Amino acid sequence: MTAASTPIGILVVDDHPLLRDGLAALLGLQPDMHLLGEAADGEEAVAQFLALRPDVVLMDLQLPGVDGVEAITRIRQHDPRARIIVLTTYRGDVRAVRALQAGASGYLLKDMLRHELVDTIRTVHSGKRAGIPAPLAASIAAHVVEDSLSPRETEVLGHVAGGRSNKGIGERMHISEQTVKAHMKNIMEKLGARDRTHAVTLALKRGIISLDDTAEPAT
Repeated sequence: MTAASTPIGILVVDDHPLLRDGLAALLGLQPDMHLLGEAADGEEAVAQFLALRPDVVLMDLQLPGVDGVEAITRIRQHDPRARIIVLTTYRGDVRAVRALQAGASGYLLKDMLRHELVDTIRTVHSGKRAGIPAPLAASIAAHVVEDSLSPRETEVLGHVAGGRSNKGIGERMHISEQTVKAHMKNIMEKLGARDRTHAVTLALKRGIISLDDTAEPAT
């Protein structure tokens, strides 16, 4: 087989077996594509990339352990030319913004895969960056502005998600309870949240924090 006719080697990274099966079936219908392997978490994704050297990686962002953004970062450290397409459920997910900043070449919502995935793979494999549909680009741009929490605020919100009180957060972070309250006020204003619970819900949905960032309250 000549280089020109060699199928595009693809690595699929997603923690849901049914989605991986669906992608495998879709890719199996394309004569110019070949599924090289699968991974269910970020650590495995990096290992599989190094072992298989795929032409294109399809990378979910919400992964157990090492998440998609970190996996992209590690892969790009090994190979700056790696071509990675982000898969996500949420419009404007903050992780998607971080993934693009980390070097991802494309960004697709999972409900777009059936109609957009194949062309996007070919575009990215050709060395081009896949265009982001206008509604998604607008949503991402909005979240870049409104989700610009500081590292300190993100840490506070992680503790809130873990069930800690303002006093408990202050003790953990070695700051006063009033400082924690001030951080929470800023967080809720930036996210447009009604209360602490709403702020955590919005932050989890948008990828500002993940369940791995939370911790069980101290007993």
